[in-house]
Amino acid sequence: MKPGEIALSNYGYCSSTPSPVNRMMADFAIDFRDAIDINLGVGYVNEKTIPRKLISDAQKAVLSQPEKYRAALNYGGSKGSTNLIESIRQYHLCSGIGGIDEGILGGKEIIIGPSGATSLLDGISHILKPGIVITTDPIYYIYCDLLRRAGFQVMAVPEDCEGIRTDLLKSAIAGLGEAKGEIRFVYIVTVNNPTSTILSNDRRRELVRIVTELSGDLGRKIPIVFDKAYEDLIHDPLVEKPESGFLYDDIGIVYEIGTLSKVLAPALRIGYLIGAPGAFMRAMVQRTNDVGFSAPLITQEIASYIMDHHMTDQIERVRTGYGERAIVVREWIDEKLGAYLLDCRGGSAGFYYYLTFVEIRTDEKSRLYRFLSRTTGNPDIDGTPAEKKPRVVYLPGEFCVHPGGEMPEAGSRQMRLSYGFEELTRIEEALEYIREGVDYARNE
Repeated sequence: MKPGEIALSNYGYCSSTPSPVNRMMADFAIDFRDAIDINLGVGYVNEKTIPRKLISDAQKAVLSQPEKYRAALNYGGSKGSTNLIESIRQYHLCSGIGGIDEGILGGKEIIIGPSGATSLLDGISHILKPGIVITTDPIYYIYCDLLRRAGFQVMAVPEDCEGIRTDLLKSAIAGLGEAKGEIRFVYIVTVNNPTSTILSNDRRRELVRIVTELSGDLGRKIPIVFDKAYEDLIHDPLVEKPESGFLYDDIGIVYEIGTLSKVLAPALRIGYLIGAPGAFMRAMVQRTNDVGFSAPLITQEIASYIMDHHMTDQIERVRTGYGERAIVVREWIDEKLGAYLLDCRGGSAGFYYYLTFVEIRTDEKSRLYRFLSRTTGNPDIDGTPAEKKPRVVYLPGEFCVHPGGEMPEAGSRQMRLSYGFEELTRIEEALEYIREGVDYARNE
């Protein structure tokens, strides 16, 4: 008798079907045509911001100093390189990150993830009991998809220009009734992905207060995880300097996740977690051990060397580059698409703009999407083997909003555009194609 299928866990079963974003990006990646198609969808950093020579020089320095960077090509400890942990600590103190001082940071642990910040988020989904996770709507779609596959229920609360709306958050918690006992943690991206909305300090303070009170009501600590992936990339000089959630945390529930992917290089795979010592942090270290013993020690030591000697200049260079791009791209968006937009967020941090159209749909079945993906069935639009028409990859808003929340209709008219990866001439070209696609959609 022919055997049946392999028995999968619930997570395995859910993962056997690619997520919408996974599927969409895979479809384009299979036959993405360099120098023809334009990628405004995937959040790659700009290649010119990656300090190739600096990384090469740092590797040589690390390998030539075995007394400081011991066994750099061997396995490392699961907590992370002691050099890198100290470099992160000094970076925070010397640069005044978050307004914290030695008195606050001295009472915290720093651990390094096995493979970037995403691996730390994955670790949290494994060590915490499944239940309700509170986050912002629009959601960080990649992590929220993972959470749902891992058995968590995502409760997304809409944002405004200051971040997650704490008035709606309090109402949502109250509306859970006895089910609020199922809340496991709160997850906030401080420069939201996809919208690039920057969480204000007032809102951050209020969040910590709400979760502190909730912890008291439930008789157990509810972690609040601030994902600061894009906070080093706040390039608008008029934006208030972000304060750390640690400043308002009296009971040890705040955890902060940082990364060097956006300011150095994603391939170094350096993500770190800062929080109060305890069972949570010990479990996170064990998770790192379970999935690979440690992050590659050589890349940790390279990152440590750069942080000790070049970090200030590198971050300033990256901020300046993205800041200049943001201004130019916003002018093009206003010029080419402004008449059809209800809202445009972003431009002060990171490298995304999040557009909301008045009427034009952006979902996978929309005329705009089919125009830009060249799948209309009309050779005049789609092109031919002899005449290749460029495709424009963007992230549809339908993937960025919680399907059970308040924003699915708005999401069907939204898109995230990255101005990080492609060169400016290609971005301007892509916006022209988007404008043509809008005209095509309007003529339905």
